[in-house]
Amino acid sequence: MNKRNYSKEPLTYQKQLSYYRLSGYWHTLLKEPKKEHIFKDGATFNQAFKLYCFDRELRLLLLNQIEKIEISVRAALAYEASLNWGTFWLSEKDNFSSFSKYTSTVSKIFGELKRSQEVFLEEFNNTYIDEFPPSWITLEVCSFGNLSWVYSIIKPGMTKRNIAKTYGLNDKVFQSWLHSIVYLRNTCAHHSRLWNKKLAIKAEFPKKTKYPWIVNFETIDSRTEDPSSIKNRTYFAICMIQYLLQSINPNNTFLEKLNILFDKYPIIDKNALGFTKNWENEPMWVQSKLTKEKAEIKKKGFRYYVRN
Repeated sequence: MNKRNYSKEPLTYQKQLSYYRLSGYWHTLLKEPKKEHIFKDGATFNQAFKLYCFDRELRLLLLNQIEKIEISVRAALAYEASLNWGTFWLSEKDNFSSFSKYTSTVSKIFGELKRSQEVFLEEFNNTYIDEFPPSWITLEVCSFGNLSWVYSIIKPGMTKRNIAKTYGLNDKVFQSWLHSIVYLRNTCAHHSRLWNKKLAIKAEFPKKTKYPWIVNFETIDSRTEDPSSIKNRTYFAICMIQYLLQSINPNNTFLEKLNILFDKYPIIDKNALGFTKNWENEPMWVQSKLTKEKAEIKKKGFRYYVRN
């Protein structure tokens, strides 16, 4: 292939939005050869725009759920490690498996502490002479990425296992899930596409879980009819989020909000997100619906009791 000089002129903001932001959504709607940018019969620019709108709302929904997971992980990490290793366990290199990774992580955390303008940190610095605040205070200003990194370099043992056990997983799987969810969070925060995309990070499949999980790990390509793993697809990331949410709040409404979003955009092909056939019949999603129904029955019963 002969190379040539790049000769395209810069685009205005409006044109960049209409082309680069939407190009990933209309790609599947184009005829071959796709470089000619001719839509298939029946396909429209408006369909591509609806895919973009769906993807934007999906990212916002996932960010909202990930925030709940982040808060929970921060609390579990602070509680278990402080209980077993003391108030200033973050300052003790012996609690970590790699000295070089430990020093790098502590340096990043120091940076976050210095940049933070939290009132509780100012009060601590004005009251105490310790260089590092207690670990549970320090973790409050850590990014989700640094929380994940701290967990990954904690030395193997009871403390690390107990944190993972909070979510009904072993420590190896939990570590890979944290890493994947941080990646997903960054993808959403940077407005990157989730629809019809293979994610760069693959999480571990758990062999045993405390809470209901999924049993089908393959999806069928609608074009070739070939099976493929869901490990690097958006659906699997959604499953990880729901699994962790049921350990945090069994009455969560994630599935309900997900279905509302799909109903709002009937154009969406769930297969392009990696959803498996009959996914709503998976044990985890069935349990979510049953828990929601029980909560509604209990709520109605309480309202009846109050009225009478």
